[in-house]
Amino acid sequence: MGYPCTMSREYKSWGRLTTNNYTNIIQIDNHLQATSSIFSKGEQYLSFGNGRSYGDVAYNDKGIILDGISSNRFIEFDRNNGVLVAESGITLREILQLIVPCGWFLAVTPGTQFITLGGAVANDVHGKNHHCDGSFGNFTLEFELLRSDGSRLVCSRLQNPEYFYATIGGIGLTGYISWVKIQLAQIQNSYIVTNAYRFNNLHDFFALNSQLEDKNKYTVSWIDCATSMSQLGRGIYFTGEHAGLTSEHIKHKHKHKSKTFPFDPPFSLVNSLSLKAFNFLYYNKSLKNNIEHYEPFFYPLDSLYKWNRIYGKSGFYQYQCVVPMDNAYDCILAMLREIKQSGLGSFLAVLKTFGDKVSGGVLSFPRRGVTLALDFPNAGDKTLELFTKLDNMLHDAGGALYMAKDARMNREMFLAGYPRINEFLKYKDPQFSSNLWRRVCN
Repeated sequence: MGYPCTMSREYKSWGRLTTNNYTNIIQIDNHLQATSSIFSKGEQYLSFGNGRSYGDVAYNDKGIILDGISSNRFIEFDRNNGVLVAESGITLREILQLIVPCGWFLAVTPGTQFITLGGAVANDVHGKNHHCDGSFGNFTLEFELLRSDGSRLVCSRLQNPEYFYATIGGIGLTGYISWVKIQLAQIQNSYIVTNAYRFNNLHDFFALNSQLEDKNKYTVSWIDCATSMSQLGRGIYFTGEHAGLTSEHIKHKHKHKSKTFPFDPPFSLVNSLSLKAFNFLYYNKSLKNNIEHYEPFFYPLDSLYKWNRIYGKSGFYQYQCVVPMDNAYDCILAMLREIKQSGLGSFLAVLKTFGDKVSGGVLSFPRRGVTLALDFPNAGDKTLELFTKLDNMLHDAGGALYMAKDARMNREMFLAGYPRINEFLKYKDPQFSSNLWRRVCN
């Protein structure tokens, strides 16, 4: 089980913008091996999981990587109460393979099951149910933190709470997370009852969301960035609920089907022509109520391994932001107009809302508002110029960028989006750093 780590392992960001074949690597094979002996004075360290962060939050080209992907064992599973303890290098997929047959599910899951448990805590990941349940940190009960001074801190809301809240969403800078205890959610089976609703523009999204959000556990929308100005923000709104015990529609077992994108194209296959054609067909597809296995609902892109190759050798950026609810409509509409005018449409554009339940993480991204996530092929300066314009709109609206997806945010945007930085600095490990941290805070 898991992914053996060797010195030839490629350390790439998921956006393929950062590639470092590090020579300074410490492989951690289990949580007991994570001791003070791995640290040396004067060095800078950073944990690296399964390489699913889009930008440079998990990169440390001026220091040493702590590769914990092989530290992926289950430590304890309380099947009666749904409490799981596991090493930080285990992936969400490996957890799901254990817990789903036992009637449990992850209380919060992002859009891929290939991230590690430690990464889920460090980035305080969110899912389709933030509006009612909050983020991953809301269901994190306890973890052990190994500091560069050799101290081992068991952290929870009651024990070392300052380190607990600094580590949740703390992008791996408070120390090495060796194991994590989480609370799971009870389910009756592995299926999701889904519904889909087509909407004509951004105004209709907000109207539809106000009707459906409180009635559904899971909500998310795909939006079309290649349509006309009059239809900006049109898309499809998806809802989901865990299927009941006696659902009559579940007639067959799910067969996991996955393919791998086979090659590295020399240029991005996502362009104005392919984007417009895909978006037109997707928006006009037949919509129907359905009962489906959890994998295609929560992890549609996981069915195509290495799908990031589609963007070619230059890679791609993801721009994910959250806008306060009062300013969300005007800001997001202005962003969509700017994207349309730039000619740089997004193949993957996701819109959803965050609720009032926050994890307490000092640097956590999820907060009350509307979050927009967009993928863009790396077109060099043209892409970066667009992002600068989007940043200005976001800054004026009081919004923030998501560090787990970021590869180019400047210091001003970081400080504006994360005003509790001085509180965080009290608990940051002095020997942990990253490319992102040096870019936005040093």
